[in-house]
Amino acid sequence: MLATVGDNCIDRYLALKQSTVGGNAVNVAVHLAAAGLAVAYFGAVGSDGEGQRILAALRENGVDASGARVLAGTTAFTDIAVDTAGERIIAFEDFGACAGYRPTAAETDALRRCRHVHIGWLDDGGELKDALAASGTSVSQDLSVSQAPDHGKSEGLAIAFISAGPSIEDGRRLLAEALAGGARTAVVTCGASGSLAGNGLEMAETGVLPVEVVDTLGAGDTFIAGFVAASLAGAGLRTCLEAGRDAAAATCRHLGGFPQAPGNLA
Repeated sequence: MLATVGDNCIDRYLALKQSTVGGNAVNVAVHLAAAGLAVAYFGAVGSDGEGQRILAALRENGVDASGARVLAGTTAFTDIAVDTAGERIIAFEDFGACAGYRPTAAETDALRRCRHVHIGWLDDGGELKDALAASGTSVSQDLSVSQAPDHGKSEGLAIAFISAGPSIEDGRRLLAEALAGGARTAVVTCGASGSLAGNGLEMAETGVLPVEVVDTLGAGDTFIAGFVAASLAGAGLRTCLEAGRDAAAATCRHLGGFPQAPGNLA
């Protein structure tokens, strides 16, 4: 069993007046399940209709949502707007029930028994990452979506994922910093310039696939799932990068982080 822990949200496309289910941990879970892996999601949704929508989407996509907690209040949401250059930007975020979420001691013990755990946005100061790593659990984390400063530390991570600008040189610098910080493998995505990975013994790079882009939201999360799935299958770094690249390219062809019927905004 694999698991993802952390954020979920409703992505609200203001210009389109539509919404989709998303969030780093949710998107990664759905794509790992699509790759044929058994995966469970741990996080918190609000006690509103959107929370039920997220849980339903997880279950419909083959993800075990029994570890998801329903808390009083609202479900997290992200407002997506379009800037003057026509690029989609995050206009506003409300973390809702995700804010302050922590796995219980029993849930942490269950996560320790997982083959691999991916952590998305989780404002626990790195507590879960450190606890799992200390137990020898294989852990990956998207350091670019984490809130607390301690989350920026790569120590103990089997795979540290980082999003960078288009400069490959900046990507190489960030990769070296993550490896020096203690990650066993570091992966940096550089937008249209491609991606690179290293583990201290070897390094690999790959470009992007040219596709007709509908939406890039969630493509990075899809890349993570593709890389992790290939890595767990024993593939080399370049093959893992290519798996992430190809998966991300497919996500760019549709609205949202995974195929789904969008909801309508009022």
